[in-house]
Amino acid sequence: MTHINIYFFWVIKMSFKAAIIQDSPVVFDLTATVDKVDKLTSRSSSMGSQLVVFPEAFISAYPKGLDFGARVGQRSDKGREDFKRYYKSSLDFKSEEYSRLLNIAKKYKVLLVIGVIERDGGTLYCTVLFISKTGKLLGKHRKIMPTAMERLVWGFGDGSTMPVINTELGKLGSVICWENYMPMMRMGMYSKGVELYCAPTADDRETWMSTVQHIALEGRCFVFSACQYLERKDCPQDYAIDDNKKDPKSVIMNGGSCIISPLGEILAGPTRNKREIIYANIDLNEIIKGKYDFDAVGHYARPDIFELNINEKSNNSVTLQKYIKKNEKKT
Repeated sequence: MTHINIYFFWVIKMSFKAAIIQDSPVVFDLTATVDKVDKLTSRSSSMGSQLVVFPEAFISAYPKGLDFGARVGQRSDKGREDFKRYYKSSLDFKSEEYSRLLNIAKKYKVLLVIGVIERDGGTLYCTVLFISKTGKLLGKHRKIMPTAMERLVWGFGDGSTMPVINTELGKLGSVICWENYMPMMRMGMYSKGVELYCAPTADDRETWMSTVQHIALEGRCFVFSACQYLERKDCPQDYAIDDNKKDPKSVIMNGGSCIISPLGEILAGPTRNKREIIYANIDLNEIIKGKYDFDAVGHYARPDIFELNINEKSNNSVTLQKYIKKNEKKT
């Protein structure tokens, strides 16, 4: 008998078109926000995009400016109500909205990268989902270090959700917002060979550009930074924002989305002061050319001096073990 070995592998597309969404959710409205994701993904796909990247916490809110009634040693009833509304607008992976999200990627045949607020038990996580063009969840990344007041409403991810995923467009990963200021986390991503480095963020400051350009140069990878453009009118009437933001057209987040090449060239953006979808043509050959003179985990590394250890174990608070009695037959 002749044995035939069949190998399955990705045929990498060395060039493709990518899109970044700079827009806002319908704040605290899960169903309406998923509807909006559908429309924005449709527009991106119609322009030939195969990779579509959404901002941090797009489903269904980055609650900028809210304090959830917290003071040292006390929480208010109003703050608890605000958290309840936030919790109910988050994404349950057993919900119809989650199934719809998978179907959006499948319907428009795109690789979808989207920031969501994930509900798991009584805890919310700032998460990025990677969804294939066939509508399958390829993986997720939970933000491992929420920044400042974010720690009040989001849990901490761990090393088990820091993937770099092989896709037909290249090796895909995500680092969220100020996680990008963690040198060891960046090094971990480089060690996994990330080529399509997604950096969804809520940082709309001018200084953010220097961060993503540095990462592109340091990692010799393409960086996709997506930030919301959010106005007061996108939020509920009782959204407790500063008095100077009461005008419906007041800007809460100003964007700054961009796409950067492996040699630090700005391919698209930064776009500010408006809602927009930005596009760029991606050629993976540029990564090879960039690593000619710098590879952070290869010929430019000094493992004899510096070493990084990464714990990718899932940290669960409760572990259940089943024991079989000696006189009990195994089934």
